[in-house]
Formats: sequence, structure tokens, C-alpha cells
Amino acid sequence: MKVVIFCGGLGLRMRSGVDSAPKPMMTIGDRPVLWHIMRYYAHFGHNEFILCLGWGAAAVKQYFLHYDETHSNDFVMTKGGQEGELLYSDISDWKITFVDTGIDTSIGERLRRVRPYLEDDDIFLANYGDVLTDAPMDKIVDKFAASDVTASLLAVRPQASFHLVEFGSDARISGLRSAADLPLWINGGYFVLRQGVFDVLNEGEDLVGDAFPRLAVENKLQAVPYHGFWAPMDTLKERSALEELYRSGNKPWAVWSRTNGNGHHGDPNGNGIVELLTPEIAAV
Repeated sequence: MKVVIFCGGLGLRMRSGVDSAPKPMMTIGDRPVLWHIMRYYAHFGHNEFILCLGWGAAAVKQYFLHYDETHSNDFVMTKGGQEGELLYSDISDWKITFVDTGIDTSIGERLRRVRPYLEDDDIFLANYGDVLTDAPMDKIVDKFAASDVTASLLAVRPQASFHLVEFGSDARISGLRSAADLPLWINGGYFVLRQGVFDVLNEGEDLVGDAFPRLAVENKLQAVPYHGFWAPMDTLKERSALEELYRSGNKPWAVWSRTNGNGHHGDPNGNGIVELLTPEIAAV
């Protein structure tokens, strides 16, 4: 099952200067966040990727064209460095298609422009390219395949750092509530899609803002509520928080490391998935 990753945006809130790397190439540890996302999908057997490139496309291409497996894998060196043998491999079985989808292009239009590479897939996956999770993608795909919906999205709680302020007509504050405590869900940026999504996605439109409301009217859009680990990397503050997790050895999104005995973080059984989304509000 192919995975479309939208990695062509400017990422202005992550850039510290004009020469900054594009957001998907910002690192967590010694690898870009894009690599972490791809490793996540590959863990579940999805190793065919379509990268929707835009700003900073050259940096993405050069990274994979000159990929060095020794950065994240053990290896044996002999003959003074003239020969080396990898003990593990990251991407040897990956197939990556690099597609320039434009600089100022909406997510929906980026998806439309890679449609020719998806024609053999009735169901395919998509991702924003800047969010990490440990959600059980295998169970999510199985649930989707057994349904008649056209699209599903991972629904997660808002970040706890935001607070809602309650006040009356006199502007006196009567209370503060963490956004995470409210019955709200937001779009987590992990999508499962059928070819039918192209029937409701017009040229130049956005996927979530334009196509998804049409699917919702048709009762063809499904939420997958998840209480487990989910974290965006949209700002430098969020990147710092992920870096801190990485340095501490607590990497919930690194589901691939669990099978290697490197820790069991997050929810390996997928118990964070909420089966029913009743009277709560999902904001996409």
C-alpha cells in the first residue's frame, strides 16, 4: 500500500533563516522527521512512498541520493575502512518516488498531481510529513478496508499548552480550562484514502478544507479517535520537545524499535484507539 507524504510546504514557523532546511528535513536525533515517519509506515509493511515535493525539494532528493545507512545502523568495518558490512538496514527495501508538485500548492492539489502514481491502489495512505504517532496503523487500515467510507483521519486531542479563557460581559475572567480537557478532537494528519477521494477534489482545492466536508455530507468520512502518543513538529518549540524525548530514550513513535528489544513505549496493542466517537466534536 503506497504512502503519499506532503513535504513541499514552506514551514515558515520552523525556519530560523533563509538557508534553513525544509521542515520535513528538520532532524530529531540524527535523522529528519521525514525519515521517522517513513520508518513508522515501513514497520507496518508500507514501504512504497510518494514524496510530494515543493520548497526545498533538492534537499530531500540529495538526502536520499546520498543516504548513509551507518548513521542509524550497526556495522562491521574491516581492512582499515576499505570494507564494511551492515548488520541492519533502514531503507534497502523502500521504493521512493520523488514528484515536484509546486511551491505554492495546496495539499489537495499536491495529491491530485501524484494521482497517476496511485492508479493501481484502490486504498492508499497519506501524511502531512510533520506529525509523529505510535497509532497501530495495521488496525486502522483493517478497519478502513472493512468499511464503505472514502477517507479516514486520525483524530487526536488538542495540545495541552493552550488554555481557553472564560469571561463575562464585564471581561472578568471566571475560569481557565486546558484545551486538552475539552471534548474536542483535531485532525492528526494521518489519512487512509480510497480512489473516490478524487471525485470530490477539484483542481487547486484543499484536501481537508474542501474535499472532506463533501465526504462528510455523503457520510463517507471516518474519524479514528486515538488517545495514544501523537505530536506535531510545526514549531521550534515542538521540535525541541521531540528532541528531548529522543535524548531521554523515550521515543514512543519509534514502533520499529520494539521488535528489536529497544523498549516498549506508547501503546503497542493499540488500546489508545477509541471505538466510538459519540457526542464529541471532531475539528478537522
